[in-house]
Amino acid sequence: MQPKQTPEDWDRSGLPAWTFFSEELTEIEKEVLFRRHWQIACHVSDIPDPGCFVTLDIAGERAAIVRDKGGEVRAFHNLCRHRGSRVLAEQSGRCRGPIICPFHGWSYNLDGTLRKPFMPDSLPKLDPVEWGLKPIEIEIWMGFVFIRFKQGDQPAVAALLQRHEAEVAPYKTATMAPVYGEVWTNPMEVNWKAVRDVDNEGYHVPMAHPSLHALYGPKYYDEPLVDGSSRSFGSFTDGEHGPWSVRQYKKIVPERPELPTENQRAWLYIGIFPNQVIGLYPDSVIYYQEHPLSAGKTIQRGSTYRYPDEDRQTRAARYLSGRIDGLTVDEDTQLIEWTCEAMQSSAFDGIILSDAEYGVRSYHDALRAKIPAMRLREAPEPGTLAAHNAEMASAV
Repeated sequence: MQPKQTPEDWDRSGLPAWTFFSEELTEIEKEVLFRRHWQIACHVSDIPDPGCFVTLDIAGERAAIVRDKGGEVRAFHNLCRHRGSRVLAEQSGRCRGPIICPFHGWSYNLDGTLRKPFMPDSLPKLDPVEWGLKPIEIEIWMGFVFIRFKQGDQPAVAALLQRHEAEVAPYKTATMAPVYGEVWTNPMEVNWKAVRDVDNEGYHVPMAHPSLHALYGPKYYDEPLVDGSSRSFGSFTDGEHGPWSVRQYKKIVPERPELPTENQRAWLYIGIFPNQVIGLYPDSVIYYQEHPLSAGKTIQRGSTYRYPDEDRQTRAARYLSGRIDGLTVDEDTQLIEWTCEAMQSSAFDGIILSDAEYGVRSYHDALRAKIPAMRLREAPEPGTLAAHNAEMASAV
C-alpha cells in the first residue's frame, strides 16, 4: 500500500491559469528552469564510438554531445566560434574526421579544440583552446548523459539522485543499447507544465487509461517531489483481464532475478525536476522530457533502451510495453489539450486537487520556489512580470 503522502490540511488549488499562457513567464522559465537545471541529452550507448554525436536544442541553447578519440564523452555549445553557425547540423551521426563547420569550414578536434580556421592567413593567430568550442557542464549517471547550460543551485546529478541509486542499480542501465537509433521528438500544441501536471498524478489512470489500469490498477502510487526528484511505482495485477496487449504482456514479461523481488513485475518511474522521467521496466528502460518553444508550444523527446542480452521473449515484451505506453501517450495528449482549453473558458475558476494528486501540489510548490511570481493569482501588467518576480525573490 502507498504510504500517506499528504498533510492533514493543505492548499488544494493549483497554479493559476495565466501561468500556462504567459510568454513573459515562459522566457523566465527557460532561463531559471531549463538552462540552469540538468537535462538528459542522451545515453552513452547513443554515442558508442569516437566521433559519434547527438545534438540537442533546449530553451534557445544548442548542445552537441560527442565521444572523443580517447573515448571520453564531452558536451559543447553547438556554435562555431567564427560566426555562430551550428557545427553539427544533424540530430545524430558520426564524424569520420574533425568537426567541420558547414558555413565557412572552420574545423575542430573531437575534444573541442580549434583545429584550423579556413584560410588561416586571413586571421590573427588563434589559440586552439581559447577559440575552441565552448564546453557545457556534463555528468553521466547510470549511463544517462546529463548536461547543464548554466550553473544553478541544483546539486550534482549523483547527489540529486542518490536516494534512487540502490533501486536503479540492478537494472544495469549503463549496459543497455538503443532501440531506435536516435532520440524521438513529438511537437505538442500545449504548455509544457500541463504535460507535467498529467504525468505527476495517477488519479486519472482508472478512468483515462484502460490499459494501464488493467496492468497495475490500484497497485500504482505516486510519491511527491522531494529535493528535486520523485518516485512512482506500479505492481502488476493478477489475473487475465484488460486489453490484449496487457494480457499478453503479463504472460511473457521476462523474469529478471537481478531485480528486487517487488520490481520484477512492476514499472518504476523516477521523476527529475523540472521536466523529465526515467522509466524502468523488466523488459526495457525509457526516458522522456518536455521543454517549451513558447507558452503554447512544447517539444517532447525521449528514447527506449533494451537489455544487451535481449532474447525473443524479452523483445516481444518490450514491443507490448511500448504499445501500452503509446496508447497512454495518445490518451494523455487529449487530456492535456482539454486542460489547456478549459483554462481559457469564462467558466474556469481554478481546480481542486484530491489527496491522490498531492504530487501535482508538490511539483507546483517547487515551481513557485524557483519562480515566486507564479504565486500571483492574477497576471501582472504586461512587461512587469520579470520585475515582480525579482522583487518577490529578493523578499524570500
